[in-house]
Amino acid sequence: MSEPAEHSPRPGDAAPTGADLARSALRAARAQARQRGEQVREKREAKRHGLRSGARSDGRDPVPLGAALNRLLTERGWESSAAVGGVMGRWPQIVGPDIAAHCHPSSYDDTAAVLTVQCDSTAWATQLRWLARQLVARLNHELGHGTVRTIKVLGPAAPARGYGRLRAPGSKGPGDTWG
Repeated sequence: MSEPAEHSPRPGDAAPTGADLARSALRAARAQARQRGEQVREKREAKRHGLRSGARSDGRDPVPLGAALNRLLTERGWESSAAVGGVMGRWPQIVGPDIAAHCHPSSYDDTAAVLTVQCDSTAWATQLRWLARQLVARLNHELGHGTVRTIKVLGPAAPARGYGRLRAPGSKGPGDTWG
């Protein structure tokens, strides 16, 4: 908003009176105050965008570690991976101590939503295959719907078969060894 320009005295006009002098002094004081206010506002903006934070919170304020991790997981799209990683740590609480003593999760495929579980005996692998549907439901309840679609159960790893010194040409397996 601009102030009207002062009239310059014309040769025929009378000299400014006390009221006119007061008005011009008031206009000059307002202009100076506006200029000082602009300088103060610029200082505030510099402080706000500088190194220090003010009374109101902004993006530079410290946040709790849990909130920072949640924000990072959300920004990167790692929620399901982190949830499944939590399953690896809480496996005994989710499946119970009996199953956890004999079976443990070994890997998770994000794209197919398949959790691979390794068992220490074929009996426990068979038992876990029978319980797979209930286990998927429990895991999805803990992690969120659709996080785990299927469970791939692996039995115990067999020891590597040592072949003899000699092999028949074109042999394909342990039954083809001799000597």
